[in-house]
Amino acid sequence: MLYPTPALGAVDEQVLSEIDRMRNALRHQVRATPSKWTAGLRKFLTADAVAASNSIEGFKVSTVDVEDLMDGERDVEVSEENREETLAYQRMMTYIQTLHDAGDFSYSKGLLNALHWILQGHRHAARKPAGQWRRGPVYVTDARDPSIAAYTAPNAEGVPALVQELVDWLNVDDGTHLLVRAAMAHLHLVSIHPWADGNGRMSRSLQTLMIAREGVLAPEFSSIEAWLGRPGNTWEYYRELADRGPEYVPDQDVSSWIRFNLTAYHQQAQTVQGRFDRSGRAWGSLSEFAENMSLDERTVTALHDVAMAGRVRRSRYEHAEGLSLQQAQRDLRDLVTAQILEPVGRTRARYYTAGPRFPQPALDIARTPMTLRNPYPN
Repeated sequence: MLYPTPALGAVDEQVLSEIDRMRNALRHQVRATPSKWTAGLRKFLTADAVAASNSIEGFKVSTVDVEDLMDGERDVEVSEENREETLAYQRMMTYIQTLHDAGDFSYSKGLLNALHWILQGHRHAARKPAGQWRRGPVYVTDARDPSIAAYTAPNAEGVPALVQELVDWLNVDDGTHLLVRAAMAHLHLVSIHPWADGNGRMSRSLQTLMIAREGVLAPEFSSIEAWLGRPGNTWEYYRELADRGPEYVPDQDVSSWIRFNLTAYHQQAQTVQGRFDRSGRAWGSLSEFAENMSLDERTVTALHDVAMAGRVRRSRYEHAEGLSLQQAQRDLRDLVTAQILEPVGRTRARYYTAGPRFPQPALDIARTPMTLRNPYPN
């Protein structure tokens, strides 16, 4: 048995309507915007989701380091374990994003296990098999006392039947709003806890996959993983799951879980819109600066990365602009000579930050914080 999807109240419907309006407005803006800097925004949002979802499980890698790892950089100062976890999750997220328009698509046990193998294959072991249902009990322990089981998942013998029920539910459109169904899918999978490890990330990824399949907006603009990874939100996430009880009791009202997810969708939409606006304004400011300084227009890409992410590597600039190694090196060297950029580190590990003559207005735009509105103020 799965949790029944709760009916939405009038306030919930209003919040959901606001989310739809924000997502539709952002879709039109993205389509009308030059792809050069929106491509960078997509990469940042993907990296932010990977970094945040992994951080919930204790793997701490900054978003900018995840971006570097995604670009194939080897000289990133992270542990080998964090590197493996980051790249595995990024591969799974990349595959999920490619499924957004896959024809003849359906959810299946095989798909879920294949995604789990992409995520956990590097950790495959007899005790914790990847891509296979768990063979014994599994517990979510208390964050402050690992000797206490905060949640005990259903018996392993019942997992295949529960996952089949979930798959059947996923493949039938019951008319519920997609974002609500995605939130319910997350709760179903994380409560069944079908694998020995990786259940949280798999459940968040299933939610993202359903959003991707909706096709309204690219999943990197709609995923709530980055929102969940903020420390305060992570604790609320754990608390909300804990409110379901220490064992699997699906016959209960989960309205608070839906409200939690609607808050996440709403505030993540605000966050993405805010970054989209700042990114566009920073690009405009830097384009004007480049023109006034008689810089090649392509250097705006490097300057924009520095403004928005704090740094840029030669390889990222080279690939983003389709340059040769020599061209990229020459551009960055000229920017350093002009004191617009400042090199940090040596040889392959080198990256570039803002120099003393970097345009301050662009930095001010990029660094101005935004205020998030709570859609449930009362």
